[in-house]
Amino acid sequence: MGTLFDLNGKLAIVSGAGSGIGQSIAFTLATYGAEVAILDVNELAAQQTSAAIQQQGGSASFHVCDVSQLESVASIFETITAGKNLDILINNAGIAHVGNVEHTTAADFDRVLNVNVKGVYHCLKAGVQHMKARGGSIVNVCSVAAYVGIPDRFAYSMSKGAVHAMTLSVAKDYLSYQIRCNGIAPGRVHTPFVDGFLAQNYPGREQEMFDKLSKTQPIGRMGQADEIGALVLYLCSDEAAFITGTSFPIDGGFITLNN
Repeated sequence: MGTLFDLNGKLAIVSGAGSGIGQSIAFTLATYGAEVAILDVNELAAQQTSAAIQQQGGSASFHVCDVSQLESVASIFETITAGKNLDILINNAGIAHVGNVEHTTAADFDRVLNVNVKGVYHCLKAGVQHMKARGGSIVNVCSVAAYVGIPDRFAYSMSKGAVHAMTLSVAKDYLSYQIRCNGIAPGRVHTPFVDGFLAQNYPGREQEMFDKLSKTQPIGRMGQADEIGALVLYLCSDEAAFITGTSFPIDGGFITLNN
């Protein structure tokens, strides 16, 4: 009997894997046998994630990387893939911004653009070059914000819409190279970022606001980071070999049932 979702012998790069969703994705891929390269702008977070995976018997390395810098991304990808084939690329690194178009400064817009859009572009550019020889799987972490209007998320929504479009373009352009490119669109997911956001903006009302945000999803709760990791695992596995150019909502019904 074979093992489902077997990633043994595969090399994966996960950006923004020092915490939150990216960290859970990295743990999941490593649990199923992948060698995982942790990319994060926070060196300590990247190191801690890598060490935790190793302590559980997985294979991981950490690399400090600002995905907004093309030269840095290209150099790190060369280091990671030296003598190896890149099989999996997860574009997860991103930043948030709150504000409508009037309350989004040019500096705010550029900051989100540089990380969320150019960062994905830089990793895609480096990644496909290392996958063309024998194919691979790419998963871009998008958002429900790319598909429905969310108040005060002008720049963020712009960036995630671009990620969705890049997903379709790469999937189309690299069919003949056996490179699959898909996206996922999470709704609200309970991560340390959410807890920090609530503590900073709603001191003393954290639980009230947490419950309110949870109920915006028809299923009645926020997602868990390991649930996102499980979907990514499937899309990266051979079991998903017939899937490319698709974006998968994982949102508790937010896109389709919130009407």
